[in-house]
Order: sequence, then structure tokens, then C-alpha cells
Amino acid sequence: MKSAYNVFCANLDRVRAIHALHLVFSNSVTSVVDLSDILRSEMVLIVSALDHFVHEITRTGMLEIWAGARAPAGTFENFTLTMTSAQQIKAGASGESLLEVEIRNRHGHLSFQHPDKIADAIRNFSSVKLWDGVSTILGRTPQDVKAQLKLIVERRNKIAHEADIDPSFPGQRWPITRADVEDALSFVSDLGRVILQVVK
Repeated sequence: MKSAYNVFCANLDRVRAIHALHLVFSNSVTSVVDLSDILRSEMVLIVSALDHFVHEITRTGMLEIWAGARAPAGTFENFTLTMTSAQQIKAGASGESLLEVEIRNRHGHLSFQHPDKIADAIRNFSSVKLWDGVSTILGRTPQDVKAQLKLIVERRNKIAHEADIDPSFPGQRWPITRADVEDALSFVSDLGRVILQVVK
């Protein structure tokens, strides 16, 4: 799971690099040039980093159970294999590599961004009450933590699916600031670190 966390951190470092470029460009051009789409792309990448991280720790946790390195927990035993995989295992193929393919195929189209979806993913390998554990470490209530994550994901969805257009003012984008991105980046960075602590 440490390698999944390292990739998560590297993905957020890419966002920080883009954020630094935004600052450089902001200081180099007139305010007539709208650089807000750089900030919007950062919001998308922040949520993407979290989504990818949850996918990776879920896959890793499930494979650890399969390998006997982690006790079966959560809904792991309800995870089903296709008959194709079962036949390949029967024929001597590596069960671990087939399970990895099954997990990737089953989870590949899923989005692990919303708090409930993240908790569902974690339940594939852990019985931990995710948001209770996360909120305790962060010193907040589970409702506060989930509400903040939902706001970040909703903003990402407006950007990714609605071109960040304010329907009340067609053609106008919702405003976004450096502080919006910095708050989201800080929160998601802390969230990933704490999720790892809770599920270890």
C-alpha cells in the first residue's frame, strides 16, 4: 500500500507543479488573459489522484488477502470470479494474477470519489469504519469530512461534465481562485495520508 501512497503523493506533486506555473503565468501576463482553466484542471487532477489512490489500495488490499498477508475482512469473500478465470485457475494459471485482472475489470469503470463509494471500495478488504477513523485522526466529525469531500467532488464534476458553466448566466463560468485549489489540495493530501493510516 505504501507504493500506492507514493504514487498518490507524486500525482499531487504534479498538481503543485501546475499550481506553481499558474502563479508564474499570473505574474507574467495581464489580467486580460484568463488563466482560470489552469486552476480548473488542477481540481480535476486532485480528485483523479484520490480516485486512483483508492483504486490502488483496494486492489492491493484484496491481493494481500489472497496471498495470506492480510486476514479476510469486509466484503472480500463476496467478490466473485468469472467462469473464465475459474477455468484458468483450474488449468494451473496464477490465481493472484487472475484476481488482479478481475479486480481491474470489475472496478475499472467505477469512480471512487464520493465518500460512500470510497467506503464501499475499502470494504472490499477491510472492516474498518472508514469515516469514523478518518475523522478521529483529523479531529473533525465524519459529517464534516464527508461534506468537504463532496464539495470538492461536486466542483470537479461541474468542471468535467458541465464545462464549469453557471446555468444562471449562460456562457459564464463559475469563479475559481488559487485558494479554492489550495484548500482542496491540502484536504485531499491529508485525506489520502489518513486513509492509509486507517486501513493499514
